[in-house]
Amino acid sequence: MVKTTHFGGTARDIVTPTIGHGLMHMTWKPTPVPDEQCFESMKATIDALPPGAKAFFNSGEFYGMPPNITANLDLVARYFDKYPEHREKVFISVKGAVGPGPAPDCSEEGIRRSVDNIIAKLRGKKLDLFEPARIDKKVSVEDTMKTLVQLVKEGKFDHIGLSEISADTLRRAHKIYPVSVVEIEVSPWTYYDNNKEVIALAKELGVAIAAYSPLGRGFLTGAIKKPTDFEEGDLRRHFSRFQEDALKANWAIVEKLSKIAEKKGITPGQLSLAWVVSRGSHVIPIPGSSHVKRTLENAAAGDVELTPEEIKEIDAIIASTEIQGGRYRGDPEHEHLDG
Repeated sequence: MVKTTHFGGTARDIVTPTIGHGLMHMTWKPTPVPDEQCFESMKATIDALPPGAKAFFNSGEFYGMPPNITANLDLVARYFDKYPEHREKVFISVKGAVGPGPAPDCSEEGIRRSVDNIIAKLRGKKLDLFEPARIDKKVSVEDTMKTLVQLVKEGKFDHIGLSEISADTLRRAHKIYPVSVVEIEVSPWTYYDNNKEVIALAKELGVAIAAYSPLGRGFLTGAIKKPTDFEEGDLRRHFSRFQEDALKANWAIVEKLSKIAEKKGITPGQLSLAWVVSRGSHVIPIPGSSHVKRTLENAAAGDVELTPEEIKEIDAIIASTEIQGGRYRGDPEHEHLDG
């Protein structure tokens, strides 16, 4: 039986499996994954749903490579064209309010443009939750929330999410209107004071956490050993953690976690996902997968029970292993946070 949890805020009555499904790397890569392969992976998530639960799909308005920046939304729309009966079985969260260019735009005009574009691209699938991808430093979070609340009242989407925020920003936003989901990066190689503070406050406020990159962008599965394991043009090739010297140093955490996983009879990826789930019942990992086998492997991690001793051992490994390089290109703890 697939274990379930629920979202927070105004979405607290919606039940979802403990493990969600990130869709980004189906399209945000030099060679997009063929539709049929993506569809099989997405369908596997839905086919495994227990009664009364909704699959959690996470997408983004900009999850595509030029010239088709909205490729991910186009893929999602094609999926629901093929399986229209699945529209009501999926809770979809979409990030937006970016651009033109890479900068966040949380002006009322910017958010409206983004939301209207997403709705048009989804072609009939309800936008369940919208998230500004980053906090716009030119707009207060209070004003951003007021715009989002107005769009909820207009029926554009049902629930409000935020991404890459601090605990202080979450507290300020939640005073305006209940936040349902906060999306932050959480994994055994990305677990800093910022993460811990946001996770703790979210629990206090009744907000769910969507933990993105819970497998360290693939590294914690043990599949990435050198930069050239990514195809030419993959964005991860430019991240400082994936430069050759950093990769060699960071391999230590993979080795240590793999030993625990082997003893437990699970994969290193499943161990990482189970550890993320152990951060709290409100924490939902959203690993990316475009292969049925990996999708089912990820889903099965929701049933993995870590003992207190195992959690303590993993926590000790995380605390004692220095990770080389930042989450993107710079400082590992603060990069991209709140802006």
